[in-house]
Amino acid sequence: MTPSIRRAEPRDMDGLVRLLETLFSIEADFACDADKQRRGLELLIASAKDCVLVAESGGGVVGMCSVQGVVSTAEGGPVGWVEDVVVAPDHAGRGIGRQLLAAAEAWAVEQGWTRLQLLADRNNAAALGFYGHLGWGRTELVALRKYPG
Repeated sequence: MTPSIRRAEPRDMDGLVRLLETLFSIEADFACDADKQRRGLELLIASAKDCVLVAESGGGVVGMCSVQGVVSTAEGGPVGWVEDVVVAPDHAGRGIGRQLLAAAEAWAVEQGWTRLQLLADRNNAAALGFYGHLGWGRTELVALRKYPG
């Protein structure tokens, strides 16, 4: 069964949190905290300038990604950050990730965005290969972070 891709709704919350638990279990920089993930997802779903996409199959959420708008001085306008690209392990390898990213790109075009970017774990060879296969190019930038306060 081919999943349908659509914008997330509040009713999807439990499935989305489960997918983020799967994703964060393989990423060294993040820890699963269901309360934090729910708060973040609620903000994204309610936002007019951001988008959470879900892949739904058999009445359940089997994949997701988010696209968040920011302004780039390099591009002179709005661009998007793609985050939280994850497919349920029992649905992996069926083209769902490709469908989600294609939908994210189409949504970005509708918004008039000129660039999409994402971060991937440098040790996740499968993810890096997947993104490269879909035409995502590496940059010379390095991600840094700091928690203010």
